[in-house]
Amino acid sequence: MNRILTCLDSSPRAVNVLATAVALAKKTGAKLVLFRSVGLDPELRYEIMGITPNEALDRVMAHTKSDLDAIAATVPPEVLDRAVAHVGTPWDAICREARKLDCDLIVIGSHGYAGIDRLLGTTAGKVVNHADCSVLVVR
Repeated sequence: MNRILTCLDSSPRAVNVLATAVALAKKTGAKLVLFRSVGLDPELRYEIMGITPNEALDRVMAHTKSDLDAIAATVPPEVLDRAVAHVGTPWDAICREARKLDCDLIVIGSHGYAGIDRLLGTTAGKVVNHADCSVLVVR
């Protein structure tokens, strides 16, 4: 195993996802790519905040990159490849990044399966169904 895409959102489960990915990387000699996908709510009225959607997206990306850099600082350097954030629908961005980086494994957290998720499916479920590589779903 060479590269593991580690999908980290801002939920409390991200800590377990990261710990699992680090443990796997240490056992297999793989490198971790820390990944987060971001997007903007199309219903949000940006003019009320006095900014454009592009400015809002720039702010969200800057915050996301800062957050990922802080997380990366906690990862043992011998297993860290890089930290990456992209704009997009999470499941699609994850699958595209894994393909682009030729990842051997995607590690992602599970989430509750209630409400709208029953109709549309969770991000983890969509990644499992669309990824070109194996996926480990961490509870």
